[in-house]
Amino acid sequence: MFVTKEPLILASTSPRRKEFFEQAGLEFTICSADIDEKVNDGETPEQYVCRLAGEKAMAVGRKSPESWVVGADTIVVCDGVILGKPENEKHAEEMLLMLSGRGHQVHTSFCVVKMASDTVASRLVTTDVFFDRITLETAKNYIATKEPLDKAGAYGIQGIGGLLVRRICGSYSNVVGLPMTELLGLLRELGIIG
Repeated sequence: MFVTKEPLILASTSPRRKEFFEQAGLEFTICSADIDEKVNDGETPEQYVCRLAGEKAMAVGRKSPESWVVGADTIVVCDGVILGKPENEKHAEEMLLMLSGRGHQVHTSFCVVKMASDTVASRLVTTDVFFDRITLETAKNYIATKEPLDKAGAYGIQGIGGLLVRRICGSYSNVVGLPMTELLGLLRELGIIG
């Protein structure tokens, strides 16, 4: 669909992000970034997700300064609390019941860098997600599928977890892990794709 005009690297091993790049017809390579993902003292969820996206892009960009690198990070936030990937089934259950019948935010930041030209551009995209009310039994049945165990917020909207979502306001692909309309717009602005 799009023509890739410059060398492009996705700084992520996320199968969902890889699939989005493939669906857009982008030519790219993958190189994961090894960074410390702990939250700094006093850091807001938005600051945290933006910092991680930038650090991922920069870490890979230092190894390939002539290439454009896309780093991204996605978090689920409820009542100002970051809900990462659950540590175990009990933790997943707690998260799902916390989200039950309520709204929360999914923030994704992406950062595009080219170290050789000192170019850095980033965006933050937020989607509001509203869960239906779910029972403990429903949460346990969903957890039994194993789908929530490697997902931020303990659900995947693109899978069975989508059945728990009443509505969203904003980008669907953002909730999956990468706001593609916004990213493709930035890649076009920078002349990386056409």
